[in-house]
Amino acid sequence: MGGAQLSSRVRRSSVLEVVFCLWGLISLSYAARLSVSRQKLEVQKHLNRLNKPAVKSIESPDGDTIDCVDISHQPAFDHPFLRDHKIQTRPSYHPEGLFDENKVSAKPKERSNPITQLWHQNGRCPEGTVPIRRTKEDDVLRASSVKRYGRKRHRTAPQPRSAQPDLINQSGHQHAIAYVEGDKYYGAKATINVWEPKIQQPNEFSLSQLWILGGSFGEDLNSIEAGWQVSPDLYGDNNTRLFTYWTSDAYQATGCYNLLCSGFIQINSEIAMGASISPVSAFRNSQYDISILVWKDPREGHWWMQFGNDYVLGYWPSFLFSYLADSASMIEWGGEVVNSEDGGQHTSTQMGSGHFPEEGFGKSSYFRNIQVVDSSNNLKAPRGIGTFTEQSNCYDVQTGSNGDWGHYFYYGGPGRNSNCP
Repeated sequence: MGGAQLSSRVRRSSVLEVVFCLWGLISLSYAARLSVSRQKLEVQKHLNRLNKPAVKSIESPDGDTIDCVDISHQPAFDHPFLRDHKIQTRPSYHPEGLFDENKVSAKPKERSNPITQLWHQNGRCPEGTVPIRRTKEDDVLRASSVKRYGRKRHRTAPQPRSAQPDLINQSGHQHAIAYVEGDKYYGAKATINVWEPKIQQPNEFSLSQLWILGGSFGEDLNSIEAGWQVSPDLYGDNNTRLFTYWTSDAYQATGCYNLLCSGFIQINSEIAMGASISPVSAFRNSQYDISILVWKDPREGHWWMQFGNDYVLGYWPSFLFSYLADSASMIEWGGEVVNSEDGGQHTSTQMGSGHFPEEGFGKSSYFRNIQVVDSSNNLKAPRGIGTFTEQSNCYDVQTGSNGDWGHYFYYGGPGRNSNCP
């Protein structure tokens, strides 16, 4: 009898173990489903915040959707300080020395050689709207978190002179730049050669841009950035795209790419931030470049951006910044890549054209006519240009000047090679 009772108890115990085990698995499965469901809800909420109702939508050949959003409904106006902001439809002043003809307005007139973005092939946005690249669920899911979507990693502005290589390489970012410092700067301009560099890993990127910097390289760095980039993580492809970025706290909590947070106020209906640029340069073939100007309006204090000779795109309100509310203390121009050192080797992600500066025109990538804006709102040649790169055997930079190109430099490289293991 005792043996039967024992056997019965063992059976009950085994059954209970199985039940508890099943219950644990069900609970885990439920928790996982709940976590996925919460993430989907969080992603959907974020998409609803970013993707404003469109007056018209245009499908681009590269798979993008461009939404034409009423100018007063763009993401900038989610910012509490901008609720009652009166949109400035044009800058009070352009920098002197920009053009001989009348100053351009936000609405361009006849253009002999218009810069194109791929979406233009299928339509344009009406006046009174701004074109915004629609963010898709996949875009957000590629980010490490919803909160980090559309943001750079910390410490991505190159820190010349006093830079400590250990500090810079922690973030895996590498640069080849020209820069000026030691004065007060109120803007910068450059004509940037456009390429489509090859990216080794989806979580790496390659970009060419100008940086307008204020503050220290600690936690308080202010930065306004603009140029072109190839970023599979951000956009889901390898297309070359126009981009902007800003931060007022060294890339920690403020700022973002393009219009992926409130901040930049766009006024132009023709150019979309984050949209593909076409055409791009080819090795020993046709070369294409874009001009970018960022300057501080002396009257209102906002930082304006112009693309090409005709497109005044919009502005960053001065209240977004601490140091840049007054002026910049350093200007940088050049290239940046992420080196994730997959397998312990240097990345083969290309910077610029993927060729070293000494190869020259048609082979290496360049910046030409680099200028700064001084305290009198004059565009002028930069003085005392320095150069900086972490590993010149991987990516390098060489400066020069002549009558046609003013101050210029070639930059870039292939990344991993026999001298850059």
